[in-house]
Amino acid sequence: MNAPLKILMPLRVPEVAPSLGRLLVPRRLAEPWVPLEDIREELATRIIELGGAARGAAARELREQVLEAMGRRAWLAAWERAVRRAAERVAEALDHAIARAARRVRMPRRRWQRRLLSGGERRAIAARLGSGAERFVAALDALDAAADRARKASVLDKAAHVEWQDALRAAARRLEAAWLALEDELGAEAQRWAPEIAAVASWRPSLWPILAIWTPLAAASIWLGLILGGYVPAPPWIAAPLGF
Repeated sequence: MNAPLKILMPLRVPEVAPSLGRLLVPRRLAEPWVPLEDIREELATRIIELGGAARGAAARELREQVLEAMGRRAWLAAWERAVRRAAERVAEALDHAIARAARRVRMPRRRWQRRLLSGGERRAIAARLGSGAERFVAALDALDAAADRARKASVLDKAAHVEWQDALRAAARRLEAAWLALEDELGAEAQRWAPEIAAVASWRPSLWPILAIWTPLAAASIWLGLILGGYVPAPPWIAAPLGF
């Protein structure tokens, strides 16, 4: 007997834009101290573009391309790019704040340049900004598993197809939550670096070089004045040249 023919379930890509929520349409009381609107818009646009590419592939019945376009790797690459750009912008803003405070108090250039963020500090900022993505990554793992089941699902396996669609929507919701966590961490980052910037702003030049140079000169000038005024006898090595 011939094996029964297995007809694969056509993949229908759901609209994920409504699940992006505040990533797509932000609602906040105040703007963040570092502007991230273009990064947020780029991230939301990228996810919508991935959905469009997947629907195009679905219309051409390119099953693997559908799953790849809306797969774990594509979502994670979009998120990591957004985190990387946000971290770079925060680091640049902090460097500018340190330099501005240093110039205001006339701190020597070499001194304040040593206070600029190092590569390790920049990587730490990126790690902290992305630390709220744990549930998003877990959602991507679930999406990966659901996509594997949907890849082999027949027209009789409607549950596998629905599970994959639900996993896509869940990933979008978790991406929204990860972005909101990034914005919260952005505020914490400003508080974390405020003491460093305040320390630069309160810097004052040391007085000991001035005292070390001018104290002997002032003492010598006073002593010479007393000699010229006749209040103090002049030593021989000064009396002879001056004709005392």
